Amino acid sequence: MKKIEVQYQPKSRLALRSKTFRMFTYGSLVTRVGDWMDLVALNWAVLQFTNSPLHLGLINACRLVPTFLLSVPGGILADRYDRRKLLIWLQVGMMLLTFCLGYLVEEKQSFWIFAFIVTLRSMLAAMDPPIRNALIPNLVPRSSMTSALAINTMVINLSRIIGPAIAGLLLAITDIANLFYINAWGILGVLFSLLMIRSNSFPTRDKKEGEKINLREAVDYIKTQPSVQSLLILAIVPMVFGFPYTTMMPLFARDLLNLGPEGFGILLSISSIGAIVGTTWLSLGKEMKGTGKWLISSIIGFGLSLLLFIGSNNLFVAGVAMFLVGLTSQTYRTLSRITLQMQVPDHLRGRILSIALMDRGFIPLGAILIGAIATWAGVLYAGSVMGFGCIVTTIVIILSRRQILKL
Repeated sequence: MKKIEVQYQPKSRLALRSKTFRMFTYGSLVTRVGDWMDLVALNWAVLQFTNSPLHLGLINACRLVPTFLLSVPGGILADRYDRRKLLIWLQVGMMLLTFCLGYLVEEKQSFWIFAFIVTLRSMLAAMDPPIRNALIPNLVPRSSMTSALAINTMVINLSRIIGPAIAGLLLAITDIANLFYINAWGILGVLFSLLMIRSNSFPTRDKKEGEKINLREAVDYIKTQPSVQSLLILAIVPMVFGFPYTTMMPLFARDLLNLGPEGFGILLSISSIGAIVGTTWLSLGKEMKGTGKWLISSIIGFGLSLLLFIGSNNLFVAGVAMFLVGLTSQTYRTLSRITLQMQVPDHLRGRILSIALMDRGFIPLGAILIGAIATWAGVLYAGSVMGFGCIVTTIVIILSRRQILKL
């Protein structure tokens, strides 16, 4: 395996000191802001032209289902081919399909043609996260990996705030189709950054003749690594009990705090600020000892923050609780991904990350569970299940898999 070329002093742990990583990050920020603008435009266009909640649900199914189904194939590709080139081709494909969506909206074409193009684009987008996350450690030395992965998460959280805000302003002054065109041109941001990165900066793996790169090799590795197993199992807990809070927030805001859409939006924005604070702290790249204890503390803190929010009876306390929810949840989420990346070898990174990223599929299941409890027993009880579910389930896992505390 070739060594990574380091363009700065190895003592520095801040990933942004790397010119290569800076280029990639700035390009990614532009593209991700466009992605969130696109999501707003996508839902608004369907609702405006069909006025049908069913069609709105269908278009989001077209967007989300491929994400769950094609994550693993994306991980296999990440370990089989040049990750940088794969991302370039994926971005080119998504840019062309986004231009198509803009044209279909502008010409008011059939919903089903629109849904078909959305599905094709989502199939490409589904393979992006495992490849992108597998590429990031190749852009920096190992000492800066924690900082790089945290900055990548911070970019996602920043774009989640900036993108919808820009989309809302643009929708007031321009046609919906133009948002798709703007997003398509925005993809050039990450394309330029990828084209400027030298391919010889990355490690290459010498494959033996006849060797097959498949999922089984990654699964066999996981079976022999109790620490990796524990990280994957523990990651499911907040997906089922914690992260559905974004889906349930309108209900909580209305029934517990008597808030309307404006208050609901404020609470989610505060949560995003907490998430940015957490990832910014991790992005500094400071050496962290006792990672397992930090993981446990953050996920239990996530549960306690949810309970504080559920028990609050005024907007100030609810706001503090939501800041802590964002802080603890994203600290856990980012630290979990960092720890997993540090545990696995590079030639298996894409496939193992693709398996890890499938935990997102538990969020809708958790939302259905919490929604059913809210319908049956009330909102307060459902929120309590979320908080206590995070705490109690985590403690049960720790008691059965104590190696987490040794990470």
